[in-house]
Amino acid sequence: MNDLELLQRRIRVAGGREPGDLLLRNGQIVNVFTGQVEPGNIVIADGWIAGVGPYDWQAAEEIELGGRPVVPGLIDAHMHLESTLLWPPELARALVPLGTAAIIADPHEIANVLGIPGVEMMLAASEGLPLDMFFMAPSCVPATSWEDAGAVLDAEAIERLLQLPRVLGLAEVMNFPGVLDGSEPVLAKVVAALRRGVPIDGHAPGLRGQALVSYVAAGIRADHESTEVDEALQKAALGMMVQVRQGSSEHNLETFLPLLVADQLGDWSLATDDILPTDILERGHINALLRRAVEAGVPPCRAVRHATLVPARHYGLRDRGAVAPGYRADVVVMNDLRTFQPDLVVHGGQIVARDGRAVWQGEVRPLPLANTVRIAAVNAEDFELKTAGKACPIVRLVPGQIVTQGTVEDVPTRDGRWCFAPDRDLALAACIERHQASGKIGLGLVQGLGFQRHGAMGSSVAHDSHNLIIAGTNPQDMLVCVQALAHHGGGFVAVAEGQVLAELPLPIAGEDQLTPRATTAQGERQPRQYHPRKVPQDVGVRNRLIVKTRMELTEREVRRQRCDGQGRHAVEQMRIAEQHQIPQRADRAKAAALRQKSHQQAGNEGNPDRRMLAAGTFHGSKYRSCRRSLRVPTERRRVDQCQ
Repeated sequence: MNDLELLQRRIRVAGGREPGDLLLRNGQIVNVFTGQVEPGNIVIADGWIAGVGPYDWQAAEEIELGGRPVVPGLIDAHMHLESTLLWPPELARALVPLGTAAIIADPHEIANVLGIPGVEMMLAASEGLPLDMFFMAPSCVPATSWEDAGAVLDAEAIERLLQLPRVLGLAEVMNFPGVLDGSEPVLAKVVAALRRGVPIDGHAPGLRGQALVSYVAAGIRADHESTEVDEALQKAALGMMVQVRQGSSEHNLETFLPLLVADQLGDWSLATDDILPTDILERGHINALLRRAVEAGVPPCRAVRHATLVPARHYGLRDRGAVAPGYRADVVVMNDLRTFQPDLVVHGGQIVARDGRAVWQGEVRPLPLANTVRIAAVNAEDFELKTAGKACPIVRLVPGQIVTQGTVEDVPTRDGRWCFAPDRDLALAACIERHQASGKIGLGLVQGLGFQRHGAMGSSVAHDSHNLIIAGTNPQDMLVCVQALAHHGGGFVAVAEGQVLAELPLPIAGEDQLTPRATTAQGERQPRQYHPRKVPQDVGVRNRLIVKTRMELTEREVRRQRCDGQGRHAVEQMRIAEQHQIPQRADRAKAAALRQKSHQQAGNEGNPDRRMLAAGTFHGSKYRSCRRSLRVPTERRRVDQCQ
């Protein structure tokens, strides 16, 4: 049937003149428009809700609900799929039984590795799933000039992405200093979205006052980076949808629960941002956030509204977000409105999950995998940190947070090089460029990883440029980490005494895998054990960057595209912060002085292009790369932190 015939049938079914396809009888329906729970039936035809109410409809299939509550399909308002480590079909198998019907995804991570072809891979892999995956065009590829990414997306590329199906708008504009400073390359992307009238997401941690007003004036209407009450209130007052974030490493829900209970945050929504498969399997998804909100005192109907209708309207999804006639038949039958445990999930009129288990049939489409870890030759000497005296800047981890702190301490040395001391909880961290085999390596010291004996661990998941990050106590184990990651095309690895103890390969751009979610979660929780073995010494040299997708982005095209200057050196960030009176931590000035001193010691006084690792406080109010990874230098092959 064509659209007209489908509409005519829906009207006939609603009027009781023709049976529907599915009838959910005797439910307690959450009305997100009135905030009431109303008894009634729901009749579905051709994937749409034809009728809701006390009427005696007929259908080919009927299910008795016995007074169980019915809510619209849940929506995650901001998520990075890559952080789940799962490819879209397997992610759907994990989320659908939890009542999630749609996610608004920022494919920022895979775009920083593969560019537009990576986004197209995501779109193709997520097509036809019982979980609607919508995407935003990544605004910050690369995210910073402090690291080398695998691609560059300029305003022209954003225009191209905005024309693709299921791309709803412009993803989080992370370079808020560029917005405040009127950077032409940054604002050109914003203008591309404004011209099309699509939503623009924000990323402005710590921004307040007149600087926040200036940021919102650019047309940015949502933000998920609030960590403090006054910050969230200011954003809500200026019309931003505050995406209350609760993921694996970002825990902000508890902070804002009093505001949600008092209904003071306007059009807020729920988001996970970055969530690991273990947390999905053990805790849940948006349903778990609803559970906590209601437990804290948020009325159930209000909580459900902000997890469904509010994000749907914000992103222009006018056909979903409510259990009402003429809306998509994405409904979830919960066991109650306290635990939010789904008993039955209907997506597009089809039953896709029962009693916590997915029942839809689907196969993972074949995906030609190519190793995207391309590195120059690396040897053990590359992991020796030379020190000019005992005092060195150190990155200190903050437990349970994604921010870090900067400090300067005397460190143990031997023959002019840093050496491991178990009682100091210090490890050497290395960032290795892995997209163009440039040979760039950055070294620094990190505190808080808990090394008590010799060993190393490595990852290709390193927001936002996803270069290789290795942390360890000795050069030999760190080298084996690099070789193992290069061999598998990325992932996670743990090494001790030169032998791989455990690893989780992530062959899709070094960020995801096709393996079923249970295996991924188990591999993360209790990594697979291997017989002790040596990794071939020449594996890193043999790797080639081959991106085989429907539209290949060649290395020549990557070189041709110019960086738009989104990422800025910390000196420039601090200048803009001071100009716009952005609140800063008390130790920020100390960090700046330390950076300047480091430049002088290196013989490049005043030259902001000398990148010194860990030479200051990496606060979450800057770029994601500042929050989550050390950075690779842009000029020299190697930069030692303490040199």
